[in-house]
Amino acid sequence: MKLPTIIEAQKLLTEAEQFNPGAWIGHSKITAFCARAIAERCDNLNTDTAYILGLLHDIGRREGVTDMRHIIDGCKYMKSLGYDICARICLTHSFPYKGIRSYNGQNDCTAEETMFIKRFLDNTEYDDYDRLIQLCDALALPNGATYIEKRLVDVVIRRGFNDLTIPKWKAFLELKDYFDKKTGTNIYKLIGV
Repeated sequence: MKLPTIIEAQKLLTEAEQFNPGAWIGHSKITAFCARAIAERCDNLNTDTAYILGLLHDIGRREGVTDMRHIIDGCKYMKSLGYDICARICLTHSFPYKGIRSYNGQNDCTAEETMFIKRFLDNTEYDDYDRLIQLCDALALPNGATYIEKRLVDVVIRRGFNDLTIPKWKAFLELKDYFDKKTGTNIYKLIGV
C-alpha cells in the first residue's frame, strides 16, 4: 500500500488550498485529527495511515467548487500519484450507505463517471479505513470536531434531503456504535466533544 508521508500529504493539501481555498481545508484537517484519535484505540488501524487518509479524503475539491464530482476528481488525482488507497477513500467516504443516490447534493458527474462510482461501490467490500473516514467525515466541521447529529443537519441544510437521507443517517450512527465498541469507549471522549 503506497501512501504519501504525513508531510507530503500536508503539502498536497496546502497546494490544493491555493487552487480552491475554503472551509473544506479545515474540515479535512479535523477529519484527519479525528481519524488519528480513534485509530489510536483500534488494534488493526495505523494512526499515520488514518491521519493521511483523513487529510486527503476531499482532495478532489482542489479542482474547484463542485458537488459529487469532487469524489471522482480526488480519485483520479490520487491514482495519478500512485496512491490507490487514497483514491479508494476519495470514492468511499461519501457513501456509508452504499447507493449512488444517497449522496447529499447534486450529481455533477458525467453518466460514465456516475456508472464508474456505482460499479465501484457495488463491488467494494468496505474495510475499517473506509468506515473510519466515513465516520470522521461526519464528525468534522471546519473549526472542530462535533456530534454526528449536528454535522448531519449541517450537511442537509446546505445540500438538501432526499429519500435515502434517513438510511444514510442510520448508517452513520451505526458507524459510531461500531467504533465505540471497537475502541471500548464513546468516541466523543477521544475527539474532545
